[in-house]
Amino acid sequence: MRSPLAAAPHIGGLIDKISNRLIWRYSGPAQQLQTKTPCVSFTFDDVPDSALHQGATILERHGARGTFYIAGGLAGQVEPARMLISEEGCRALFDRGHEIGCHTYSHQKVRSLSVAGLAHDLDRNACHLARLGISPGPANFAFPYNAAWPPARAEFRKRFRSCRAAGEAINRGSVDPLMLKAVEIREPEQEARTLTRWIDEVAEAPGWLIFFTHDIAPDPTPWGCTPGTFERLVSHARDRGCDILPVNGMLDRLGW
Repeated sequence: MRSPLAAAPHIGGLIDKISNRLIWRYSGPAQQLQTKTPCVSFTFDDVPDSALHQGATILERHGARGTFYIAGGLAGQVEPARMLISEEGCRALFDRGHEIGCHTYSHQKVRSLSVAGLAHDLDRNACHLARLGISPGPANFAFPYNAAWPPARAEFRKRFRSCRAAGEAINRGSVDPLMLKAVEIREPEQEARTLTRWIDEVAEAPGWLIFFTHDIAPDPTPWGCTPGTFERLVSHARDRGCDILPVNGMLDRLGW
């Protein structure tokens, strides 16, 4: 018989899936997304330092910028397979023209926080970024672990222009800005390389394709990819005539 402790992660994952599906099915006020030009955004969660040294550099080489969702509580942490971006690195991203988004401060699932606790956590991240000289503060949010939580919508609506999860889809037509869909770039590497098919799809039927990943390293974690694969995706987007924009830049273009 499965122990209660072993069952807990399974139950938590089921709650996350149900919450995301409920939000997508019963979304809040939608915006119409219409664009004649295919658009792609490259975004990074947690932001390991390799996302700066490799990811940002590759984007810049193609004349593009990305969105980096920062959780201030992770700054400078050293993990077995990666190091999280330092405060200096975060500032460097901003100075180089990349967008800094919010990923909470504590990097906890939103449903684990009370309404007051979430507000405090978001305030703490905003203060952290302000102290680094990042002004104005973050306008866009990405859910830690891609786990949305319906009761938190009112708080996010007050603070952010958009929230991003996963969803494995291109944003087109009627779109909920507080639940933007995105495609993950992750291991295995042979599958990450085939994600050019999403770029081909958005080039044929224009919309807004958002990619997200974590580290960009020669030996990536399961949640990242190699520099060669990332270069392939960015280059392919350019070759197919896509505009590559940070999330906030795309929202400006749409007038949302």
